[in-house]
Amino acid sequence: MGLQQQLEEQKKSTVNKASPETIQTMLQATAELKASGIENRALAAGDRAPAFRLPNANGETIRLTDLLDRGPVVLNFYRGGWCPYCNLELAALQAELPNIQALGASLIAITPEQPDRATETSTRHQLEFEVLSDRGNRVARQFGLVFTLPESIRAIYASFGTDLPAYNGDDRFELPLPATYVIRPDGTISYGFVDADYTRRMEPADIIQALGDL
Repeated sequence: MGLQQQLEEQKKSTVNKASPETIQTMLQATAELKASGIENRALAAGDRAPAFRLPNANGETIRLTDLLDRGPVVLNFYRGGWCPYCNLELAALQAELPNIQALGASLIAITPEQPDRATETSTRHQLEFEVLSDRGNRVARQFGLVFTLPESIRAIYASFGTDLPAYNGDDRFELPLPATYVIRPDGTISYGFVDADYTRRMEPADIIQALGDL
């Protein structure tokens, strides 16, 4: 089963568990986010990726430039370990990691969560690629991915037991759009997948295709 099929199954499960009012509120928030044009303002193919540095799960500083010295980089932004769609995506990326590495590329994931939460997610999924903590969405903001969660959705997430201020270490209620970038060794973005609908992610098979096209 492909990643998007798994995401659709998760979406059906959510719809079956939540009230119609909750589902309608969530769908409306996604539609409004798409209508804002944020997807079109995010970095895309042809743009240069910001030369960032962030801490990994062990507190070590990871620099994009160091990784690019070795070859292409696959960069994944995810919302947090509390997000079931993100968890499915991370597991799918881990499964595809050998094929990504066979093409000479590095894979890194970035989350706004605090380092201990990023570590927990990495351990839970036995991830063998770097998971970096982007406190305050500093790097995600450079990529044009950051938005503020509407009040209506904050209440819904709280009812699900999702405490974003505790997870992210601030009360901004900001999240990055889920996004995946394939970056050339020279720092230019070869392929970008950005979607305001958090239930949609780039298929790992498409990542392999994008790497093969470099």
